[in-house]
Amino acid sequence: MCYNVAMTDTDIRLLRRTVEIAHEAMEHGNHPFGALLADSEGNILMEQGNGFTEGGSAHHAETLLLLRAAKKYTPEELKTFTLYSSFEPCCMCTGALYWTNVGRLVFGATEKDLLKFTGDNEENPTFSLSSREVIARGQKDIVIEGPVDDPELLGEICRDHIGFWK
Repeated sequence: MCYNVAMTDTDIRLLRRTVEIAHEAMEHGNHPFGALLADSEGNILMEQGNGFTEGGSAHHAETLLLLRAAKKYTPEELKTFTLYSSFEPCCMCTGALYWTNVGRLVFGATEKDLLKFTGDNEENPTFSLSSREVIARGQKDIVIEGPVDDPELLGEICRDHIGFWK
């Protein structure tokens, strides 16, 4: 089961941080995606940019972060944490969120928004499968919030993708 709650000021602040992480990843030759894990107080526990240069298309920021988090935190702790992602996690990353037991997801722009930038680029062949659809097929109660409804923040999230995938 998945359901929505309203984004908070903390959510917006942490989403903006994922944009910075994504930009840093791009500056290091990776795809411009960023993710972070925060506790229930909004404290950042881990950050991760895309790892394309280290291992190709399967090295998404969210999956890399969640694999690290699963080694450091218990499933009970992870249930109280939130994964923040600049873009909606793909089905692989959403699966990693599900299996690591993270209890909440907040994302900026949708997978469909991403497709507008990537097109048929072979480095990022997007799925037409939302994170909500993936979680709805499971048995866990996971809160999902996104996409953002602020055009200015959406522009910040998408900025590094304009022209990147050409």
